[in-house]
Amino acid sequence: MTSNLRPSYKEAQERLLKWCQNVTRNYESVKIRNFTSDFADGLAFCAIIHHYFPDAFDFNALNRNNKQNNFDLAFRIAEEKAQIHPLLDSDDLVNGELDKKCVFTYLLTLYHGLKNRETMINKHMLNENYK
Repeated sequence: MTSNLRPSYKEAQERLLKWCQNVTRNYESVKIRNFTSDFADGLAFCAIIHHYFPDAFDFNALNRNNKQNNFDLAFRIAEEKAQIHPLLDSDDLVNGELDKKCVFTYLLTLYHGLKNRETMINKHMLNENYK
């Protein structure tokens, strides 16, 4: 029996994967099934960021083959717009293998940062409506 207080690592992975799939469902060029190969070209990171900041860049102008640009763009916009510091180095990602745990950790940081930001915006909007 699993504790309701804290999900297991596997449950946390499954939940995070579902969140990634949910926020990228309208991006035809992005299909997320894992934390490695499906993030290898940077488009999945860009789609997640674009979902929350659609005016920050033109997602449709991105090129799957320009990995460096995709990683740099996603990490820069996440840092600028949501103060989420890049835990991954785009040079390492372009030149090497993606480490599943590193990608998971960054995505978890993104999830919490973006969800907290969304909550703050919703509270602000709610407060504005009652003024």
